[in-house]
Amino acid sequence: MMKVTIKLIAVCVVSMGATASFSMQNGCVMQSGAALTPVIELYTSEGCSSCPPADKWLSSFKERGAGQAAVIEAFHVGYWDTIGWVDRFASPAYAERQRQVAAWNQQRSIYTPQAVLNGRDWPDWATSGTHAPASAQAARASIALKQRGDDQFEAIVTPGSGAPATWSAYWTITENGYNSRVKAGENAGEFLRHDFVVRQYTPAGNYRTDPAMPQRLTLRSIVPSPGHARQVNLVVFDPKTGSTLQAVSAGC
Repeated sequence: MMKVTIKLIAVCVVSMGATASFSMQNGCVMQSGAALTPVIELYTSEGCSSCPPADKWLSSFKERGAGQAAVIEAFHVGYWDTIGWVDRFASPAYAERQRQVAAWNQQRSIYTPQAVLNGRDWPDWATSGTHAPASAQAARASIALKQRGDDQFEAIVTPGSGAPATWSAYWTITENGYNSRVKAGENAGEFLRHDFVVRQYTPAGNYRTDPAMPQRLTLRSIVPSPGHARQVNLVVFDPKTGSTLQAVSAGC
C-alpha cells in the first residue's frame, strides 16, 4: 500500500445513494427513492502497482449491474505520475477530494488504492465481495433529475426530515470500458482495464435548507465518449459531517 503525507484541511462532502426509479421516456429521468443506496469511491492510479486488483474489483460491480443501485466512482489521482507513467485520467481536483476524505476520517495520509464507502475509509473492501452494502437509512432529501438537452442536466433537490441547516452537492460523469497498456513505471507491461472512471467532477455549491423552497441544480456535461457507457451522478451531503442526504445515478 502506497502512502503520501499531507497537511489536513477542514472540509466537507459525500455520499450515499438512493433507491430510485428510472425512465427513458422524454429523455433521461431519475427520481430518488425513500432509502439511501451506497456511494463507493475508489482512489486509484495507473502508476500504482497495488491498484490493478482494486480496479478489477470495482469493475465487478458493472458485471453485476450495480450501476444504478449505487453511485460508483473511480477517481484517478496524479501524485504517482512522477515515477514513470502519467495517468491520463487523473486530475488535481481528484487528489484534493481525497484530501477532503482524509480530513473527514482524521487520517494523516492519503494512499492508493483507497476505497471509500459513504464517506468513510473502507480498508476491508477486498473482503467485501462484489455487492454494495445496502443501507437501511432513510434519505434526508429527494432528487428529481432530468436531461434537458444534449449534455444538459437539471436536478431539483428538496431537503426532507432531519436535513441539516445547510447542504451541499456535487456532480460526476463516469464512463466504462477504458483500457491502457502501460509502458513505464511500476505497472510497466500491464494491460489495465477501467470502469466507472470519473471524467468530470463538478461541485454544485452550498445551500440553506428550506423544505418549502427546492433548489434547482444544473450541469453542462462533457460530450459522451463514443463506445463508453456513462452514468450521470449527483450526491447531496451535509457539508459539516460529510454524511449523505441523498444521491442518484442515471445511465443518460
